Amino acid sequence: MADEVEVTIVTMVFDAAVPEGLMGVLSKYVVLSRQQPGCRNIDLCLSATRPNRFLIVQKWESPEAQRGHFDSAEMVEMAAACTGLLTGPPQIDLYEGMSAHDLA
Repeated sequence: MADEVEVTIVTMVFDAAVPEGLMGVLSKYVVLSRQQPGCRNIDLCLSATRPNRFLIVQKWESPEAQRGHFDSAEMVEMAAACTGLLTGPPQIDLYEGMSAHDLA
């Protein structure tokens, strides 16, 4: 039997007061964070239904890799650079990945 693939997923929702400025900050964060150990993928999305809402979806190999990233220089720099660009604090959520085997 193959080893189970463990995936930790993080979503971060940002409502922009200054969309152009926030897009630059988040784009840089995504590019740099994709290079972090344990990162499987990070995507930046813009809402089609809520103006000025950005979503980042991250997939990490393990909870430890995800927690390590939240203490990284990239995360700290992004958080500081968001000052004055948001309408409020971001909404951050953590998910455990499920496989089709989990649903059987």
